[in-house]
Amino acid sequence: MNPEISLSAPPPPSHWTSALIGSSHPIEDLGSIMAWVELDLDREMRFEKSLLCLIPAGLIWVDGNRSEFWPMRSGVHLLHGDHAGVGHLRLESETNLLRIWYFTLAVNPQILRLQTGFMQLLRGDQLNHPSHEASEYDKQVCSVCLTPKPANSDACPTCDPEEDIPPSTWTLFKLWRFARPYKKELALGFVLTLLSTGATLIPPYLTMPIMDHVLIPYEKGNPIDFDLASKYLFALLAAAIVAWGLGWWKTYLLALVSERIGADLRNTTFEHLLKLSLEYFGGKRTGDLIARIGAETDRICVFLSLYALDFATDVLMITMTAAILISIDPLLALVTLAPLPFIIWMIHVVRDKLRFGFEKIDRMWSEVTNILTDTIPGIRVVKAFAQEDRELKRFVDSNKHNLQINDRVNRVWGLFSPTVTLLTETGLLVVWGFGIWQVAHQKVTVGVLIAFLAYIGRFYIRLDSMSRIVSHTQKAAAGAKRIFDILDHVSSVPEPINPAPLGQVKGRISLRGVGFRYGNRAVSKGIDLDIAPGEMIGLVGHSGSGKSTLVNLICRFYDVSAGSIALDGRDIRSIAIADYRKRIGLVLQEPFLFFGTIAENIAYGKPEATREEIIEAARAAHAHEFILRLPLGYDSLVGERGQSLSGGERQRISIARALLINPSILILDEATSSVDTTTEKEIQRALDNLVKGRTTIAIAHRLSTLRKADRLVVLDKGEIVEIGSHDALMEAQGAYYALYQAQLRHAAELVEGGVIGESLEENAVQGGGL
Repeated sequence: MNPEISLSAPPPPSHWTSALIGSSHPIEDLGSIMAWVELDLDREMRFEKSLLCLIPAGLIWVDGNRSEFWPMRSGVHLLHGDHAGVGHLRLESETNLLRIWYFTLAVNPQILRLQTGFMQLLRGDQLNHPSHEASEYDKQVCSVCLTPKPANSDACPTCDPEEDIPPSTWTLFKLWRFARPYKKELALGFVLTLLSTGATLIPPYLTMPIMDHVLIPYEKGNPIDFDLASKYLFALLAAAIVAWGLGWWKTYLLALVSERIGADLRNTTFEHLLKLSLEYFGGKRTGDLIARIGAETDRICVFLSLYALDFATDVLMITMTAAILISIDPLLALVTLAPLPFIIWMIHVVRDKLRFGFEKIDRMWSEVTNILTDTIPGIRVVKAFAQEDRELKRFVDSNKHNLQINDRVNRVWGLFSPTVTLLTETGLLVVWGFGIWQVAHQKVTVGVLIAFLAYIGRFYIRLDSMSRIVSHTQKAAAGAKRIFDILDHVSSVPEPINPAPLGQVKGRISLRGVGFRYGNRAVSKGIDLDIAPGEMIGLVGHSGSGKSTLVNLICRFYDVSAGSIALDGRDIRSIAIADYRKRIGLVLQEPFLFFGTIAENIAYGKPEATREEIIEAARAAHAHEFILRLPLGYDSLVGERGQSLSGGERQRISIARALLINPSILILDEATSSVDTTTEKEIQRALDNLVKGRTTIAIAHRLSTLRKADRLVVLDKGEIVEIGSHDALMEAQGAYYALYQAQLRHAAELVEGGVIGESLEENAVQGGGL
């Protein structure tokens, strides 16, 4: 159930205005519309636009020149559901179905918002209906789901709940888990910082005796005591050398520690990322994750190695300086410390503004990175459709937005930094004035005043430095928050607490009452299926029928929402994920090859494989011949994503990769659908070698891959509707028969059009698609 919301909808698109005003329940004030959604499907599931609006009196639907109105009354319900990418909204009374609307899930957030508003009206809740004079907060709504955004945030709490939590400086303390292994080095670094800070405070203290016992007596006509002056000068030199040595030691030591903390943070984040389920990656952009692991950890590392050390030094310097000033002259020290409360107050105010600003900068920079990670790998498509200008505009617009956010942050920081400098300069003038008055009344000596001025100079320099560190602290806090958003995310496919060794695998797979949902969308339900060891099962059905989902569940890329899946009688959730997946060979429709040599790609699942084993797998996959034709044979680089090879060559390498690990279970996810007929025959011969003696589950649009299947499982709307051999299902003339006949008709159309000229049966097998 959605939480209570205060509805605030901008007016609908202007092209609907006339239709709304002329509807059966005309709207005089568009500001009375509390929620609306532009539906994109009609009753026959064809793409057609219509508008559904929620007003205090009820629901208005307009479609071109038609309109309908349903008043708000008790006993009426607005029910929402979806399946396989298509949603429906049902308006029902206690006895009748009043209206049903269909839509794609692209508008699902707006639908949920309208439904929530309808329920609030039905309960008689007091809603906020803002007019055109709404506050700026009310006008800040998400362009996707129309949910009001929090103040000072670009994130939508509905679309991106992870970004809804503002970063906190306290997040930096969570880094202690990575600093704990280096606590001895950190303790030594703190001691060195304390000693080096103390050493830098010695020279100002020595200015008092130099002034009072050497220079001022000389001004009065006494000779200079060179021995005493030499002792003070030697002490100043010794203090400088000691401060330099201790400073170098602590800077080098803490830099080493911070680099190791940063490396551990990157390793742990990437390790955790690899353990998360595919569900997590489905909602994330590649560029954003790269930015988090790369740029954010670098920023944290720089903060730990430089600014955290400077901050600790500043705090020690200010504390020790304040103590020395108070010990010399408490009244003059009180005047000296007068600007401190104002600076602390400013730091507190500016910190909150910078905190939100830097998080926005981080997210905007991730968006810039996302555009690069989309465009560069897809450069072939960009050039093929001559969309260079479009991609450039996307990048320029994103970069412009990034610049605007930086400008807002810089305006705040640009005012803060000079203000701190002004306060410190003013404080210095006050000390001069008050100090001169005290010298004139012989309350302090000139040496004490000079020492005070020396200390106050360092005090204010450190205070100014500490205030400037605020920006770096907030940047690091924003980065740490984005890192811990990953580390704190719990995988939806958890490891078992006490996994038992899998042992010998026979390959029997049993599904009992299996159901699965993507959020609130049911994809599979009530699936019962037994697959015998060594049996080949073919999955058949329309697109969106649940074939790939079923394969993903068997591979445990997702966990079932209901029921269970067992391997040789053991629930797969009780088996260690890595141990289980090592027994599965997966051949995808679009094989993914990593940048590297062909041998490295074949041996990806078994890195320790010998060259002989790699060649044997390549021979079985019918890839050995074309590999030898390459300039460097098995040591030839395939390029990023294998773009230097054809689709059929990439597929045969992926088959060799699956053969090398000798899996007990084989998954073929439309392995031949993206290649031509000749290449398919080569791949089919490789697959014949691959499926021998293995439990095989195959998805295929081309029936040639399924002709040798022991059984075909026909899926429709996430349910099994038929099971049997090809001949038995054709004889039953059910769902599979209808699919096959549709494929025959499609092949006949291709023959008549002269697209293909083979026999009708062969075309039905190879040219059509299920």
